[in-house]
Amino acid sequence: MKVTAVSTWFPTEKAPASGAFIVKDLHAIAEAGVEVRLVHLVAPQVDDGTRELEYEGIKIRRIPFRTFSPVGVARVGRVLPTYLQGSDVVHSMAMSALAPVAAARAGSLEAQKIPWVHTEHWSGLTNPDTLGVALRVARPGVLALEKLPDVVTSVCPYLSAPIRRARGESSQKPTVEVPCVVEPASTLTPRRDTAKTEPWRLVSVGGLVERKDPIFALKVVAELLKRGRSAELTWVGSGPLEEASRNYAASHGVTLRLTGPLPPEDVYRELQSADLFIGPTHGDNFFVSCAEAILNGRPVAVGAAGGHPDYMRDFVGIALEHHDVGEYADAVEHLLNAKPNEPSAEAIAGSIGQAFSSATVGMSYRRVYEAVLESSLEESNALLAALPSWRGW
Repeated sequence: MKVTAVSTWFPTEKAPASGAFIVKDLHAIAEAGVEVRLVHLVAPQVDDGTRELEYEGIKIRRIPFRTFSPVGVARVGRVLPTYLQGSDVVHSMAMSALAPVAAARAGSLEAQKIPWVHTEHWSGLTNPDTLGVALRVARPGVLALEKLPDVVTSVCPYLSAPIRRARGESSQKPTVEVPCVVEPASTLTPRRDTAKTEPWRLVSVGGLVERKDPIFALKVVAELLKRGRSAELTWVGSGPLEEASRNYAASHGVTLRLTGPLPPEDVYRELQSADLFIGPTHGDNFFVSCAEAILNGRPVAVGAAGGHPDYMRDFVGIALEHHDVGEYADAVEHLLNAKPNEPSAEAIAGSIGQAFSSATVGMSYRRVYEAVLESSLEESNALLAALPSWRGW
């Protein structure tokens, strides 16, 4: 089986961390026995000039592309069919790849014959209030494009809901869930007895951006200090709020450690060195770093706006509906004042287990491809109905 993926997100020499989630998915698909290659529609600001390469065993063809440019979409639509030749399935990944693939199919009868799978991640479909003006205006167009693929996979049921509303409840245009790849930790560090040990080590992973709200996380730590608790925050990531975060921490006596972006193994190390993950998100879908924290055996205090509450067992943490500093501080105290080491790191990590592993995700995508290649609609829907539960329960 030959699959050509199409994405605007992928690492380049100018942006080596871009599209890590795409890389993980492609490796998972290849490990499931699928021959996969990628057409990378590369934006000018991250274009390093290469056009053909092999990245970690994945064959890549780069085409310059200005995202959301009508001229750019039309140009890519003319050249993309050439790179789809010989494919059994075309798989667009993330919403910015929808229009180019749609344009390619509109202009090529051969491209139209290739079944189309699309994978969606975009939190703008579920939390439009977090968008800027331009993306808010673009959102209805994205929802219209979501109607076109033969199958859409979303990373969680929370995201499937608006996509299904756009596509309609049709067995001929199914929407199914395939999670993001989050590998279980190979080893787990036991939790500390936080009922007796301080300072409490809080950690978060993600961009220092308004949607992730690092300033709010610092306010929660400041509130814990006011209550007589010794606590500190480590934030893994970078972004425009770095200086503001440092300034807030300095002016409120909060111990803040900013690590910048880290490779996956170091992210896991930071999570296991902490006592609790705090994620005051204003809107996520899968929320990879929340899943990473759980799989590293740490409780979580997170915002409820997203799909992650659906994979959080009651004993692994608290998802808070309100962005209230006092409520978050209460949640942290509740989670860290429990009986020593209960629940254990193993119990917390086991609540997800292998549900988000590369093996599970790769096999899920293979079954989706088999479904779109199946000539019988009944057999196709049976294959999709037999997908692993996206959260493993």
